[in-house]
Amino acid sequence: MIKLSDLDYALPREHIAQRPCEPRDAARLLVYERNTGAISHQRVTNLTELLAPGDLLVANDTRVIPARLHGQREPTGGKVEILLLRPRAARSWEALVRPSQRLRPGARVRLGSPDAASGDVVEVGERLSGGRRLVYFADTPAAVFDRHGVVPLPPYIRAPLADPERYQTTYARVRGSAAAPTAGLHFTPRLVRALEARGVRFAFITLHIGLDTFQPIREEDPLRHAIHREYVEVPSETARTVRETRANGRRVIAVGTTSVRALESAAAGGSVQPYSGETDLYIHPGYEFRGVDGIMTNFHLPRSTLLLLVAAFTGLEELKRIYRTAIAEDYRFYSFGDASLLL
Repeated sequence: MIKLSDLDYALPREHIAQRPCEPRDAARLLVYERNTGAISHQRVTNLTELLAPGDLLVANDTRVIPARLHGQREPTGGKVEILLLRPRAARSWEALVRPSQRLRPGARVRLGSPDAASGDVVEVGERLSGGRRLVYFADTPAAVFDRHGVVPLPPYIRAPLADPERYQTTYARVRGSAAAPTAGLHFTPRLVRALEARGVRFAFITLHIGLDTFQPIREEDPLRHAIHREYVEVPSETARTVRETRANGRRVIAVGTTSVRALESAAAGGSVQPYSGETDLYIHPGYEFRGVDGIMTNFHLPRSTLLLLVAAFTGLEELKRIYRTAIAEDYRFYSFGDASLLL
């Protein structure tokens, strides 16, 4: 039985990357071979040597929205922060609102700076589970957060970004995420061209990431944790390419845990099929993978569902060894950190 303490590890604070690596593909890459247990140390640019012609990389093309809104409560002027999580209807979103307890349903919040002559007004609605609230927009939500929002960085990143595009993948296309699929941050157009020249193919899924991805597991039995739901789309072309790749004896490598979750959600019937809708798939040790043969992923927070997903692929004890090795070798952790390639 897995215990919550099994998902703990001690990470010196200086290992938490505060800024992205420049250039993107210069990040370090820990390579783990599941069949032998071998660990080697490479760079992301070495993917051109580590992957073979016919292998397939499946990446998440979601784009992070400027989901953090600041405003003032009407008529008192008290400060309010709204963090948008996911849409519920044409003009309503689930959100985290601070200070939530002081805002009754129907409270109005004017967005923008306090000295602005005018601004958009949103209404804070009913309470939902997990401390969430519904937020109602008078205008199209995308227009409102484009005018007033900022891209939300994870709470462990203290330094503001000079260029918000550094928290987007270079192939980000479909707006909707509250956080970036961070394994994809390492890819540059140059690296993609080099991989394609070698015969490595690319395909894309869309999974809109909610901030629940950062929520720690609090249940002593991690398998009792209530997993978050996320919107997934696996296009028919991607599903077909995955099936062809595996039928040809080549590997499907998921770029990030979000791509793993998308492909495995689409493979519930045994092979990857087109899929569109929400998923609450919870991947943990004992899970039988049907859609992926390898994972490229960053190093994850303790007590997280993402750590548990990776443990399902490597085995829990091997994952602990991988993380001990990464810390001893001074890898950079979390969203702007280095990566691992698990094969």
